[in-house]
Amino acid sequence: MAQTLRAIPGVVPALHASILMRRACRPDPMVDIGFPELLTLVQTVAIILAIVIAVYFSRKQIEALATDTEARVVNDLDEKLHRMGEIFMEKPEFVRILNDDAAVSNFGAEVAFAFYVMFFCSHCYHMRQRGILSDNDWAGWLQWTKNAFRSGRLGKYWKEAEMQAWVDPAFREFVNREILGNTA
Repeated sequence: MAQTLRAIPGVVPALHASILMRRACRPDPMVDIGFPELLTLVQTVAIILAIVIAVYFSRKQIEALATDTEARVVNDLDEKLHRMGEIFMEKPEFVRILNDDAAVSNFGAEVAFAFYVMFFCSHCYHMRQRGILSDNDWAGWLQWTKNAFRSGRLGKYWKEAEMQAWVDPAFREFVNREILGNTA
């Protein structure tokens, strides 16, 4: 008994399965692609590839722009902090605006400059975290920071003038762990 496919009335006549199998298994190619069709296919693939490449590089550009914008904002804040440090060194009594502790305000211009250097070190650290400083640049600034904290009075003021309270937790942990070698 031969199997048949159902016909769709008025549209497709019923075909036997054997006829469909013979058509599918013909030795000659089912689709004959000429040169114009091949050229259209190649052009379509080239256009899709160009769009994919454009999207890829657009995303890279957007990522670079976001990093650029973040660096610009951080540098702008650093410039304002720099100007405040200059004012504190010129007029140490203004330190009381930020910290009215008598012990801190009596330190004078030296402590104001110590805060200025500490904020500079913090800025370098954050530029490294953002990937803006290269390994070579960071190695130089890291050594500079270590020298400032270990050889100079910055490490002393870090503890005595409670400088730790004026920086973010990431930089505070970095100084305590990697610069001063404290585990606390």
